[in-house]
Amino acid sequence: MSDTTFSWPVRIYYEDTDAGGIVYNANYLKFMERARTEWLRHLGIEQDSLLDQGVAFVVRRVELDLLRPARFNDALKVTVTVKLLKRASIVFEQEILDDAGLSLVRGTVQIACVQIAHMKPFAIPEPLMGVLSGAR
Repeated sequence: MSDTTFSWPVRIYYEDTDAGGIVYNANYLKFMERARTEWLRHLGIEQDSLLDQGVAFVVRRVELDLLRPARFNDALKVTVTVKLLKRASIVFEQEILDDAGLSLVRGTVQIACVQIAHMKPFAIPEPLMGVLSGAR
């Protein structure tokens, strides 16, 4: 696993919660997606530029452990760590922590690089691979 962990702050809004006042489970995936996007941006990679090249990252597999609930107005931190970088995919370990550092959600997310025209696996472009390798 990488020693480099990126983190992104998230505030829980009323719209993120369910009738019970806790974060609706699918929203944790949104928070993780935002953190991965911001991690790429932090590395100087804009996904719209990739789309212009006919390349995209798509979620292939997700595994989540929902440990504790988050609630309205909580300030959270979403982490991103590269677990495995392969020719056409990236496996991330992600965690959502409360402001005391307590783990609320842990997840593993596999992202595949695809050529949009065919939606089939595609090798991560070499310049991009260089940046991603350096971020580990």
